[in-house]
Order: sequence, then structure tokens, then C-alpha cells
Amino acid sequence: MSNKILVTYATCTGSAVGVAEAVGKTLSESGLTVDVLPMKEVKDLTQYQAVVAGSAIQNKQWLPEAVDFVRANRAELSRKPFAAFLVCMTLAMKNGENYRPFVVEFLAPVRALVRPVSEGLFAGRLDISKVPHWQARLMFRLSVLFGVWSEGDHRDWKAIRSWAENLAPRLAESKRFAS
Repeated sequence: MSNKILVTYATCTGSAVGVAEAVGKTLSESGLTVDVLPMKEVKDLTQYQAVVAGSAIQNKQWLPEAVDFVRANRAELSRKPFAAFLVCMTLAMKNGENYRPFVVEFLAPVRALVRPVSEGLFAGRLDISKVPHWQARLMFRLSVLFGVWSEGDHRDWKAIRSWAENLAPRLAESKRFAS
């Protein structure tokens, strides 16, 4: 095992990519060696001392491929520091911070598989043209029309960097996870 950290993600419209890249950059600036990769490209976790995994939220849950990634790698993730984040438009609603107790439960299936050392909850970016299904595009258009959301980038880069800065020492300290 090397001293590299993996930041991996699953995304639907691209918001999670930006969050993962910002987390990776911040961890690198903290002196850690970091790979940032989509989950579908990750084949082996043994080369990493810690893993940060994140996903967009769809239908109040991590994307299926993200949950599958954690399930498939559960044993390896349990042996090293593991952190999880989500990117969710619910947090971009008016008074979105009031929904944090609700949104944090979207990570319950992940938590049931592997206990994260830290969890990050971040608003996303709404670009209706990138929403893959016409029904969801229609729902978002109506929601924008009625003032539930506004299109644009709602990611709080300062909060994302702060979370990653606080996460760095927890990921670098892998002794307590050694078998």
C-alpha cells in the first residue's frame, strides 16, 4: 500500500466531478498524494491508504453505481480511512440548510456498509440542459418557474475546501485502521 489517497465519484450531470476535483486539489495542497477518478475507472483500492467517495443524489439516494462501488469494496474500505460526500440540489433550495437533517439520511445506505470518518453534504449545480430524463427536466423547469430552485452553480467552494482541509489529517492517519 502506498501513501496515496483516492478521491472517487459518480455523477449524473457533472456537479460531483467538480466537488471531487476541489477535494482532491485541497488534499494535495495539504501535502497528500491524490488520485481523482470516476468510480467506474477504479479497479483496485489496495494501492491507496485512504478513500474519499462521493456521488450525486438522485431520488434521495446516491447513484446506484456509487452504492455498488461501496458494496463491492466494502472489505477494503473498512480497513482504511473512508470519507463520503454527496452533491444534492435539495441543499440549494431556499432555506436549504434547514434540510440538512433530512439530506444527511441519504448517506444511510453507505453508512450501513462502511462507517465514514467524515461526511460532506454539498449543494450542486442546476443546468437543466444536462438533466438526462425529460420527466426530470420538466420537474426542474417547473420547480424553477415556481421559485423552488434557480439554475446555476450553487456549490459552496469555501465549504468544500474547508471540509477537505479538515479531512486531510484524518486520511493521512491510517495507523489506527491497520489490522
